[in-house]
Amino acid sequence: MKKYKAIFFDWDGTAVVSRKASADQVAEPMRRLLAEGVKLAVISGTTMENIAGGRLHEYFGTKERRNLFLGLGRGAYNYSFDKEGMPFLLEQRTPDEEGTLKIHDICYEIHKILLQNYRIPTDIVFSRPNYCKIDLMVENQRGDALFLQEGEKEGLLCFLEKHGFIGGIKGLVELAEKTGKEQGIEVSATTDAKYLEVGISSKSDNVNVLYGFFRDEYGIADQECAFWGDEYIGFGEGIYGSDSFMMTEATKGGDFYDVSDTEGDRPEGVNRVGGGVESFLKFLEEQSAG
Repeated sequence: MKKYKAIFFDWDGTAVVSRKASADQVAEPMRRLLAEGVKLAVISGTTMENIAGGRLHEYFGTKERRNLFLGLGRGAYNYSFDKEGMPFLLEQRTPDEEGTLKIHDICYEIHKILLQNYRIPTDIVFSRPNYCKIDLMVENQRGDALFLQEGEKEGLLCFLEKHGFIGGIKGLVELAEKTGKEQGIEVSATTDAKYLEVGISSKSDNVNVLYGFFRDEYGIADQECAFWGDEYIGFGEGIYGSDSFMMTEATKGGDFYDVSDTEGDRPEGVNRVGGGVESFLKFLEEQSAG
């Protein structure tokens, strides 16, 4: 099996089954790889507090932590660990108060358009550092499983059509981009069917920062990197899930893997392995064996 020098991976739905799940099982093969010098980068839209309760690094010794990296908040925060094993920011990309309020205005305008023109109710989470989450399926409660569920894409498409919204999920992304331009901001919009996330950055920014660091500091080539996620699935007309944003011009030579069992198109070059979290754990075990 090909051995990688750097592994980038989503957290919810890829490394653990839910945000509240224990990290015990994934931490052990991670520890062995970190001890070998393999760079491990968690790439997630959430904040550090939601990655193993903010205590993921405590599974590892100080030297092991030097090979652990966190790319969080849809491009907002990129962490490494210092000689004492404490997290520090390699790079932060968050707007000032004025920029934050513009993002809020954009999302509220999208909310108004969907409600006034199509009678589509939405909820908005305003508390993220550089984006908002617009809940498009307010009656659909995921519980602890915050990642894309089987049938949600189809359910949203039927819901949009029922309310007369033409253009499907691509139309939602285009609406977000158009509304952003009207507010003077170029926004990045992604979706996992339930949520439309609108902000100034994405997982592309996380992987570009961290891969650039690996390349410059350690001489790691993109062909020596693996990228694992569970949300590569296509929503039609070139619109793909948030993990597809790990595929950038800088990382395109890497190997990309999808653990989701959901049927649908993936971007060219993504290897669909299925099997959920167990597939990723098996991969880590194989990488750390011997």
